[in-house]
Parts: sequence; structure tokens; C-alpha cells
Amino acid sequence: MKTPVILLCALTFLVAGCGKKAPAGGSQSTNNAAAKTTNENYDSGNPITAPVDYLGAVGQAKKYSEKVIDSAQLSQTIQQFHEMEDHYPKNLEELVTTHYLQAIPKAPYGMKFVYNPANGQVKVVRAQ
Repeated sequence: MKTPVILLCALTFLVAGCGKKAPAGGSQSTNNAAAKTTNENYDSGNPITAPVDYLGAVGQAKKYSEKVIDSAQLSQTIQQFHEMEDHYPKNLEELVTTHYLQAIPKAPYGMKFVYNPANGQVKVVRAQ
């Protein structure tokens, strides 16, 4: 009979001690910049919010990967155009009209493509 009570007490102390504690002195610990930007909104450490944190992190990773893949595809197509036509396209629509692309890929939600015809670089930036 004493074993379940001891087990219950041990479990209670274990669960009560699992929270993050604020560092002494009121200062926050510093993380590296990459981990801070990718996890700052989704790293609560609370097991109750873990599924929500996970889904948020998956959504953030999906958005980032779409951005990288779409901009890489556009950059590669621009370089092919440059090799064949000996100049960079005036705009991204020229890649469609000259049949290098079927359509310009859509930028991830809240983002847009910015193209520089002088050097053929394409970037994905936040839409304003």
C-alpha cells in the first residue's frame, strides 16, 4: 500500500519540477541566431502545447523550403535563359513568353519575388 503512495509522490515531484525556470538576475540566456529565429515562436517546452508547437514548426519549415526551392528554380531558369539568349530577361514574365517556364511559381504566402534584370538575381522578400 505504501508503494503506490511513494510512487505518486515521486511522480508529483517529477512533474512539478519539469518547468523552465527563469535565470537569476533577470537576464535571458542567449542562443545562436539560427536557433533563435527558427524556434523562438514554437519552443515553449510545455508538453501540453507540444502538438501546437510541432505544427507551427512544420509550417515554418514548409514555408522556408518552398521559398528556397522556388527561388532556386527561378535562378536556374534565368541562368539557362542567359546562356541561350546572351542577356538576362527584362522581367520574370519573359521567361514564360519565351517558353522557359510554363508559369511563374507563386511565392509563399506573405512573400514576393524581386527580380533584378541587371544581374539576373531573384530574391524572395516579405510582401508589404
